[in-house]
Amino acid sequence: MSCLSMPPVSGHISSTEEIIEEARRGRMFVLVDDEDRENEGDLIVPAQFATSDVINFMAHHGRGLICLALTANRVEQLGLSPMAARNNSLHQTAFTVSIEARSGVTTGISAADRARTVAIAINPETGWTDITTPGHVFPLCARDGGTLVRAGHTEAAVDVARIAGLNPSGVICEIMNENGTMARLPDLFGFAERHNLKLGTIADLIAYRHKTERLIEMVAETGLHHPSFGEWRLIVYRDRVENGEHIVLVKGDPSEPTPLLVRLHAMDFVTDALGGAAPDVLRTSMHQITKEGRGVVILLNDARPNAISERVNNLSPHRRPDPRMRDYGIGAQILVDLGARDLLLLSDRAQTLVGLDGYGLNVIQHRALTSSIAIRSQQPRLANNSTLMDATSFANQKVNRSRE
Repeated sequence: MSCLSMPPVSGHISSTEEIIEEARRGRMFVLVDDEDRENEGDLIVPAQFATSDVINFMAHHGRGLICLALTANRVEQLGLSPMAARNNSLHQTAFTVSIEARSGVTTGISAADRARTVAIAINPETGWTDITTPGHVFPLCARDGGTLVRAGHTEAAVDVARIAGLNPSGVICEIMNENGTMARLPDLFGFAERHNLKLGTIADLIAYRHKTERLIEMVAETGLHHPSFGEWRLIVYRDRVENGEHIVLVKGDPSEPTPLLVRLHAMDFVTDALGGAAPDVLRTSMHQITKEGRGVVILLNDARPNAISERVNNLSPHRRPDPRMRDYGIGAQILVDLGARDLLLLSDRAQTLVGLDGYGLNVIQHRALTSSIAIRSQQPRLANNSTLMDATSFANQKVNRSRE
């Protein structure tokens, strides 16, 4: 069935099941992060259905950059290197070098040429010798684990195609208004209605996957006594995507119905090991949670083999943090496992955790981390500047356990 002949949808959010069925039938659809009216949207089609007509439709009506979402495994098979050695982009989007089919194309920019390049790139029988770089198609590398790890349109395109039983890849294009501004949710409803497209959300896709898929397991737990912050539980979770282990500090019962103070902290070799603001941030978080009597600190560890070199290569005083944090899926799953629901997020920036609704979590309020100067002067420093007490004081209490 043609991607361009679809049943009408009028101003409502389609279910993930409906979006998957659209993909299975080779139809385009629109995905937004969630139901926030300020959200932007992407046109998406499973890559195996990206005909020249579809590419032309995206170029003419979508108006944004047309990209090809691929799994990390396929990016490796094609030998595609990152577009930039130092990725300082706002959203850290994983662009690779642009590509072109080695044969069967002319200038490479026509809709037919780009459709040909997409078909070659996703064909399991082809490899790096069948493409050239640079070109006019822009591949994006999806994170392993998909939207349960990173709540991005790249991962969503791959997830939907995979769940639909198709080649795990997708062609995506941001949607712009005729005046060149980004289309927001009210505009996107109109766009979907005009072009008979279904519109779904990444948050719903996450909820759909979360019902049946579990990417974390608790592997260790012990009691922890901090000389200034009292009694805590120290829990270690392992994720099944990168086999990384993540430290969780828990005070009180996270499953109580009142809002829970939470600090999500991405562990950083540069600041955590070599000094900087991070140790004070963690002490401040523990201090605030201790005053409240209940809360959780999650220390997320990037276990990818190249994580440290990538971080060093990206060192820049001008690097801007992503205000819409997409990479906290593992942390969200940990919070759900602990029984949390309503969150008071400890952060000095009003950050939107993209896709959080998909886990049944709700950020009630952002609470600023107060200045750590007073705390720094009051709290005893350990030899290694750690927020945790010397491991020897609780090593004998350690209890390992695994949960399937």
